[in-house]
Amino acid sequence: MNAEGVRDRAGSLPREPGVYQFREDETTLYVGKAVDLRSRVRSYADPRSARIRRMVDRADDVEIAVTDTETQALLLEANLIKRHQPRYNVRLKDDKSYPMVQLTDHEAPRIEVTRDPSESATVFGPYTNKGRVETVVKALRETYGVRGCSDHKYANRDRPCLDYEMGLCTAPCTREISAGDYREDVASAERFFEGETGILADPLRREMEVAAEERNFERAANLRDRLETVEVFHGEGGEAVQSVGDERAVDVLGVAIEGEDATVARLRAEHGKLVDRERHSLEAPGASDPTSGPAGDEGVGETGGVPAVLAAFLVQYYAERDLPDALLLPERHGDDEVTAWLEAEGVSVRVPGAGREAKLVDLALKNARRNVGRRDECGMLADALGLDSARRIEGFDVSHAQGTAAVGSNVTFVDGSAAKSDYRRKKLTDQNDDYDNMHTLLEWRASRAVEGRDDRPDPDLLVIDGGEGQLEAARDALADVNWDVPAVALAKAEERVITPDREFRWPDDAPHLHLCQRVRDEAHRFAVQYHQTIRDEVKTVLDDVPGVGPETRKRLLGRFGSVENVREASLEDLQSVPGVGEKTAETIKSRL
Repeated sequence: MNAEGVRDRAGSLPREPGVYQFREDETTLYVGKAVDLRSRVRSYADPRSARIRRMVDRADDVEIAVTDTETQALLLEANLIKRHQPRYNVRLKDDKSYPMVQLTDHEAPRIEVTRDPSESATVFGPYTNKGRVETVVKALRETYGVRGCSDHKYANRDRPCLDYEMGLCTAPCTREISAGDYREDVASAERFFEGETGILADPLRREMEVAAEERNFERAANLRDRLETVEVFHGEGGEAVQSVGDERAVDVLGVAIEGEDATVARLRAEHGKLVDRERHSLEAPGASDPTSGPAGDEGVGETGGVPAVLAAFLVQYYAERDLPDALLLPERHGDDEVTAWLEAEGVSVRVPGAGREAKLVDLALKNARRNVGRRDECGMLADALGLDSARRIEGFDVSHAQGTAAVGSNVTFVDGSAAKSDYRRKKLTDQNDDYDNMHTLLEWRASRAVEGRDDRPDPDLLVIDGGEGQLEAARDALADVNWDVPAVALAKAEERVITPDREFRWPDDAPHLHLCQRVRDEAHRFAVQYHQTIRDEVKTVLDDVPGVGPETRKRLLGRFGSVENVREASLEDLQSVPGVGEKTAETIKSRL
């Protein structure tokens, strides 16, 4: 776009807060936020840095999304940066994002909290506090009966599910409510998210008063707490959040930049003691040039370098994380919208010049400088395998005891660290076939992803515990479901990384090999742990043998692995198990 094209596009934009994207074909080049969309986009007609000028020249369109508040614009910008990874933005290498609420495009719309809304859905948000959003959604469901089940669960039902019995849904699936009445209830939910607080607060208040009159004080207290959340919901960080005077938690940030790589070190102090430290890598195009900051956020190129990195990190990092009571920074970030957001959330922001706080900032800076410019193991793995990214990896393994208590594990690593909240596991059909078990496990994961039933982002890479056979079974499952995600296998014996085309034998000290090993080993540990739990819970024919209680059964299966092996064991072997005497051993042999 030339300068005239930018001015023409800006002239058609509203003077409202929102987010804009410079696009080239289907690619997002840059995402920015604005208090006044028209004024901000118009400023790009005269960019003050060569980097931003190149971005504008490449762009062929500007897309916008209007938001209700400046804070929503701030958070939506962070979500879009994480989703599209635009070349010209400072980008934190993690996958956190802010929660949104969507009402799906369905004959009976579903309400759900999501970080990745459907393009066809009616979407509200983003919001800063997931717990607050979930409280409101539950209150809406209890009041208006909007369904929360998946489309798969909704289809072809012949009777209402448990949500109907619990008063969370009016069961449009079985026509317990007419389509017209259900649509009216959905419209009421929409009106709440559009700002009509009373449409939910009023029925909650009436219900609370009734509970109090009936002396059901516990219910009344719960409703009171829910009502308070609803009444401050549209403030999103105003009345709902108050500053904590004693500053229990303080985060200290240090920034180091080398070329287009940046590192932010974060130290966490609680009650005056350091309790945690971590480093985060960012891609910061042009950050080393103080005249080439993210145009459109602080004005065209007015602020770059450390302030630009700090401003981007603060919003992108604290998505889905609790803000501290105070932030200590090496210098001001210079972003007015970020400042307003932090003030509304009750966070004290300081740039200390001397004393203990200044020493903490110096320590954070030293930590940041130790890491800046280093090639991370995720990047090394991506390069070695020819992938765009290997930041998000999922590992898979199966476990069973000669075909019994078969289970599968699905673990997740993000930026080289285990993300345990994204672990999943599945009980499989009992069979002594590792290849078929792996096929079933991967087909389950892939189908959930393709059908939108898995709320996790798609991974960059799948790591299969096993060799060529397990990898082939996994790839067949992915092809059956048409889920296009690269997969490799890691064989234990020789630590070979197997791809569909070749094998890699990386040095023992290669960081990217260590990453694959951690994923593989964690998938194995998680599978074995679940298998042991299932095995101990499974009722077997041993339960019907007089004299064999739960503890003895557990010892027998632990010793012999399966009921079949117990059946084939000799009397002497059986009696070697603690708790199994001669009479019990003879009974086991006769009954089995």
